[in-house]
Amino acid sequence: MLEDKLLIWKLKSGDGAALTRVYEKYKNDLLRIASGLLNRTSAAEDIVHDVFVSLAQSPEKLKLSGNLKAYLATCVANRVRNSNRAGQREQTMSLDESGPVTPDSQPDRWIIRSEELDRLNNAMAQLPYPQREVVVLHVQGGMKFRAIAKSQNVSINTVQSRYRYGLDKLRSLLDGEVKK
Repeated sequence: MLEDKLLIWKLKSGDGAALTRVYEKYKNDLLRIASGLLNRTSAAEDIVHDVFVSLAQSPEKLKLSGNLKAYLATCVANRVRNSNRAGQREQTMSLDESGPVTPDSQPDRWIIRSEELDRLNNAMAQLPYPQREVVVLHVQGGMKFRAIAKSQNVSINTVQSRYRYGLDKLRSLLDGEVKK
């Protein structure tokens, strides 16, 4: 947190190295969030890139009173929402696009993990977008419900309900696949 405050101060002072450090520190987390919301790796990369380009173009406009990671995650979620409003259709992310999965010493475990990741990605894609956004921001983004509510401009009860309904639907979808 202290490092983030120093980075923000340096960024506002025009230090390009500070932007590089912020990018290196949070890029992977933001890509996971964007991928989880969009189910398309290439579009997720574009969204994260756009967030950092905006930050680089006008660092003086950065008004941050809390957590930098939560702020950037909110920026990513807002850009995804805008992208969805623009009419881009959602697609299911293929296993090849999901990023590198490090195989361990036992190939059968790697195959099982790959299948589980594929099942989870397919189930996440079936969630209504508001539920998916809350689940991804809370689980992958580490955001508190209050921060998510503020970023979505809804009540904390709405966010908690979306989270609960999202998890219930995921359980239902994943249990349905197991029982088949």
